[in-house]
Amino acid sequence: MGKIHDSIEPRLERFLLDQPVFFVGTAPLDADGHVNVSPKGMGGTFAVLDPHRVAYLDYTGSGTETIAHLRENGRVVLMFCAFEGPPNIVRLHSRGRAVLPADPEFAELRAHFTKERTLGQRSVIVVDVQRISDSCGWSVPLMDLRGDRDILDRAQERRDPQYFDDYWRERNAASIDGLPGVPG
Repeated sequence: MGKIHDSIEPRLERFLLDQPVFFVGTAPLDADGHVNVSPKGMGGTFAVLDPHRVAYLDYTGSGTETIAHLRENGRVVLMFCAFEGPPNIVRLHSRGRAVLPADPEFAELRAHFTKERTLGQRSVIVVDVQRISDSCGWSVPLMDLRGDRDILDRAQERRDPQYFDDYWRERNAASIDGLPGVPG
């Protein structure tokens, strides 16, 4: 049976931090716009900042939908599923924003993460949690984790810093719906 939580208390925090993957959902205001769901992973890229605030490291990727949607309307939901142990699904319905490396608070936020690689990091997504719910997760499969993939790390380690500036300007400046993405 589902439950609404008042805050991210220690047991729930442990559950969130233990999950090797979570999903981020956003949407534009335009009813004809594309809804976006992105899987996120890599150990050390998610942090609980306080009982009503979480964040994750956003590395350069193919699209900029999350950043564009957050810039437009701030609506975001994070979903965590237990793929081992007792079944559980936790959703964090929230308002979010992207904090870019040039922003004054970036360094303070970045200190909350254990992932050391900085090359290719595009932003820290800060999520102010408004509603915390869990549900049974009885239909979520049991799966065994073999480990984090290192393909993104290896690919980005081959790049020089200018590559990322060019990529953001050329490929991440707008969403697939034409909303502003990574500022140039």
